[in-house]
Amino acid sequence: MIEVTDLEKKIGSVQALDKLSFRADDGKITGLLGPNGAGKTTCLRTVFGLLQADSGFAKIDNIDVAVEPMRAKQQLGLFPDPCGLYERLTPREYIQFFAELSGMEKQQAISATSNVLEKLQMGDIADRKSQGFSQGQRMKTALAQAIVHQPTNIILDEPTRGLDVMSTRILRDLLLMLKEQGHCVLFSSHVMQEVAALCDHVVVMASGKVVAEGSPQALCEQTQKETLEEAFIALIGSDEGLAA
Repeated sequence: MIEVTDLEKKIGSVQALDKLSFRADDGKITGLLGPNGAGKTTCLRTVFGLLQADSGFAKIDNIDVAVEPMRAKQQLGLFPDPCGLYERLTPREYIQFFAELSGMEKQQAISATSNVLEKLQMGDIADRKSQGFSQGQRMKTALAQAIVHQPTNIILDEPTRGLDVMSTRILRDLLLMLKEQGHCVLFSSHVMQEVAALCDHVVVMASGKVVAEGSPQALCEQTQKETLEEAFIALIGSDEGLAA
């Protein structure tokens, strides 16, 4: 579970987060939905401990990120940019390296790597150099790296940005699999179809604040709109919504 309470963060003269509060539960996919500049990425970086909040707090499985950052990070998996793989390494080598980096002993890392390769059905590419991998193969490798240390929570920042239709579908299936396994999945996006298709709970953000939250259906009912896109624009205002 990821819990954010009254987070405030100022970057230069911009109030990036303004008393932001929400919760993402285990076994559910929670989406942060908002236009560019809403504070989505700042929020996720603060939750992961890459940025320090000015006030408020973020908790991972009831562990305060600011108080116990290393312990909190052990419960978090961060989905990296799939384009940033070390192409001279095989997925097995790459994933094991990050398993050891997360604090696992070598034998434990070897075992965990084998388990995650099996879980994501990567046996056919496990021992091939990553150079020349398709986008889908890169995504599987990146996701395996994020979950090899068996975190309960997964964070993704606009994960389908730049992906083609087939790669987006592969990633969607992987996220649904993580949800079925009981993980808490939190991701940011401004793609309405993506959020509507995946999310159990949506947190609508604008100017660093929560404007509304609920299931896609609940947000449509609240605004008396037929689609999530129409509900989103009604909630944050047409000018800012179209800027997304």
